[in-house]
Amino acid sequence: MEFGALLLLTLLGLSFGEPGFVQRDYMNTLEWLRAKVEFINNLEDKLKIFDGWQSDVYALEARLNATVDELTRQKAEVDRLNKENQDMGMRLNATEEEIDKLKQSSAKDAPQIAFSACLSNSGEIYSGPSTDKTLVFKRIFSNTGGYDQSTGVFTASVNGLYYFTFSTYGYNTHIAGAILMKNGARQISTYDNISDDGSDISSNSAVLQLTAGDKVHMELWDNGRVYDNWNGHTTFSGFLVFPV
Repeated sequence: MEFGALLLLTLLGLSFGEPGFVQRDYMNTLEWLRAKVEFINNLEDKLKIFDGWQSDVYALEARLNATVDELTRQKAEVDRLNKENQDMGMRLNATEEEIDKLKQSSAKDAPQIAFSACLSNSGEIYSGPSTDKTLVFKRIFSNTGGYDQSTGVFTASVNGLYYFTFSTYGYNTHIAGAILMKNGARQISTYDNISDDGSDISSNSAVLQLTAGDKVHMELWDNGRVYDNWNGHTTFSGFLVFPV
């Protein structure tokens, strides 16, 4: 109200300076004062509204500043995470390159040992029955070392796990099949007894742990016989899985 009183006194002072003010009667003067008071009250209400708006502006400015601060903090955190991701990606790439080098080095250093052969290298062949029951596979499909095609014996050159597989074909006049031998001991076999079905074919496989110098070969059953021709029915194969 201090502002209103001050404004009213100012208006009164201006009014006394107006021409004909002294001649106005009392009622006109009272009406004039009431109008001025109402004007002053309206002005004060508008000033209060303005003060409220100003407070809202200050509050909004404070919230905006807080939002800017939070966004700045989040941007710093995002930048930090991006840098960590870049560093992690570089370390991951370096690790993958090192693994690839190790794989290439291991593949280069590991001995390449494999062979595959069948019994007949020309025409038909019946093997057995005989006192020397070792099967000698003459037709070589591949041999990177270890298999002796003159004796039919594979000799391990390094300690490791080796995979062997074989197939046998025979007619019903004799026992058909063969035995996988390791250092003279039976490991696995195929076996078909004399029957009325004409012929039989069988196969088997195993992973053997061998020490350098161990010998593996195929052997007939007693009174056994197997058959082969250029079609390669009776076969023997093996390879090094990995050294140990």
